[in-house]
Amino acid sequence: MSFNIFDIAGSGMTAQRIKMDTIASNIANINTTRQPDGSKGVYVKKDVSFRTVYEDTLNKGYSNFSSNNPDAEFDPKTGNMLINANVSLNNGVITGGVRVDEIYEAENGVKTVYDPSHPDADEEGYVDVPNISLVEEMVGMISASRAYEANATVAENVKTMMQSAMNI
Repeated sequence: MSFNIFDIAGSGMTAQRIKMDTIASNIANINTTRQPDGSKGVYVKKDVSFRTVYEDTLNKGYSNFSSNNPDAEFDPKTGNMLINANVSLNNGVITGGVRVDEIYEAENGVKTVYDPSHPDADEEGYVDVPNISLVEEMVGMISASRAYEANATVAENVKTMMQSAMNI
């Protein structure tokens, strides 16, 4: 039996946690128009992109075949018929799931507004501020939170099924 479902769920939980951290940073800096050192420079909204992780565990020597062939194969040395059922042992390597590909600055991460009373406004009264919508960020936070919970539920359900199977 393959136990990489825990890797998949765990990688999803990690990716969603990073997304929630990025959203929290965006919300915390919604009005930031200065850099940490005090110099002028607006905070730019950050976004997260994910990438699918899929490594062919069948090429790692822990399964029935040396290639990802969906057919059965006869081993003349042992007389056994080996069937590729995508069954593998986990050797501490994440064999599937998702990972954070990049945390990047959004293309439209800054907007210019007219606010002559702002201390960072230029001589015409315009100031660059982060283009962060609190509503959009909260929707993203709820979505990431639900995805995190779904991955945690998957891991818990698989654990329960494995325990039930051992009790049979």
